[in-house]
Amino acid sequence: MTSRRVEVSRDTYVDSVGLLNVSREMRTVPEVVWASALMGTPANADLLVDAGFEVEGLRVNDLVLAVEAETDAAAQSALDVARQAIRGSEPAPDASTPATRQPGDVMEAAEELGDANLAVVSVPGPYAALEAHKALTAGLHVLLFSDNVPIADEVALKRRAAKQGLLVMGPGAGTAMLGGTGLGFANVVRRGPVRVIAAAGTGAQEVMTLLHRWGSGVSEVIGVGGRDLSREVQATVTRMAIEAPGDQILLVVSKPPDPDVAESVLQALDGRLAVCAFIGLDSLPPVPEGVRMAATLDEAVITALELLGHDVPDPGRNLAAVAGRAAAALDPDRRSVRGLFSGGTLCYEAMVVMSRRLGPVHSNTPLREELGLPAPDGAHVCLDLGEEEYTRGRPHPMIDPLARSDELQRAYADPTTAVVLVDVVLGHGSHPDPAGALAEELERVGKRQGGPQVVAHVVGTELDPQSAPEQQARLEEAGCLVAPTGARAALLAAAIATRRPELAEEIP
Repeated sequence: MTSRRVEVSRDTYVDSVGLLNVSREMRTVPEVVWASALMGTPANADLLVDAGFEVEGLRVNDLVLAVEAETDAAAQSALDVARQAIRGSEPAPDASTPATRQPGDVMEAAEELGDANLAVVSVPGPYAALEAHKALTAGLHVLLFSDNVPIADEVALKRRAAKQGLLVMGPGAGTAMLGGTGLGFANVVRRGPVRVIAAAGTGAQEVMTLLHRWGSGVSEVIGVGGRDLSREVQATVTRMAIEAPGDQILLVVSKPPDPDVAESVLQALDGRLAVCAFIGLDSLPPVPEGVRMAATLDEAVITALELLGHDVPDPGRNLAAVAGRAAAALDPDRRSVRGLFSGGTLCYEAMVVMSRRLGPVHSNTPLREELGLPAPDGAHVCLDLGEEEYTRGRPHPMIDPLARSDELQRAYADPTTAVVLVDVVLGHGSHPDPAGALAEELERVGKRQGGPQVVAHVVGTELDPQSAPEQQARLEEAGCLVAPTGARAALLAAAIATRRPELAEEIP
């Protein structure tokens, strides 16, 4: 019999990043089965009831700490840890200056700061548009970190901002870099001549870190939000980012946009030195002279390096030998790939690359709607574990790598699994040691002779707080095969599963 505890603090708002960090700290307590810090929205109240907790009368600004543990003592310890984590995130008072009242909203804060030019909005989706409108009224650009914002609100915000000459990056914009300052989940990279315009958070991180690792750098990273290139939003912010002054090479990254919107974006790039990676777009509209297209994120970076006159890397070099050795160590019945991703764009890119070699690759939605299972045995699967159905009430896997623990155990238990494919995303906001946490989990599930191979890709640089070289070394110590890019990791996984080592060195 487990112990369940709920603690409610009235009118105590904590933003989404803070909630994820507190949840992660609670889950580190021994004997804790499940724990979460969340706001008292109706959706979260339903989640708690579904999980077996008794909650009544919650209000949206109430902070809820919920924990299920094997013992009462462990549950109480988790709550104590949560309170300490919340206190630790609050700035310590400065005894040398008198206490001042905190601003009541973003407009008051902008007035007090005087020279602010950007607001980061991270509140529950139904309330995010109002706060973003307040920021626009104050003359601020907006990084809209919140997701679950209605698309009609997004359209209205971006149209208003465009008239004011302001950017609304998002909703769901997890990564940006402006003036050399990283926002959200951002990596530490050198300044350089490439402006990244991305409708993809981890897609932006992949290209900015590869540019750094291969000798170049970025001037800005403008995260426009995953729906900016949709028919409804009409690439409003993407076009503003393209038209902004500067002689940088433009690198535009997106999952498949609306075809008409894709054509309009390409026409807006006419006359600019630009690379476009519309991942998974099968039919290309007319491409203006001077614009180069790329099928994968690493190809986009290599193309940008060519335009800059840099030496061009060969990320597929020597991977066939790695694939051959790994395939030879597998039991003969192991033929499927199971991708467990924290990054949605990295997941989608892997699906596109592998489907061209393996046939159908299932994802979250088909599995849920058609099969009713997290993953069918024997199928090729790529799961974006950052999607809402996996993160409701638990930390995002970029903050807590153990969020993919259940799926990792399922992959190892499936006798048909040949390769477990994972991403490890570094940078500010991410877990302080994601490779170490993943390595410990791999050691726990146990490496078996003839069992699955683990292929990993690390998104990061040596300047990140976690240090990409150190993270790669930790994964290799745990027996993982570390690929240099996301696309190459997918090709390596396909090569091992099919026993065709040459696939690992193909052009993605």
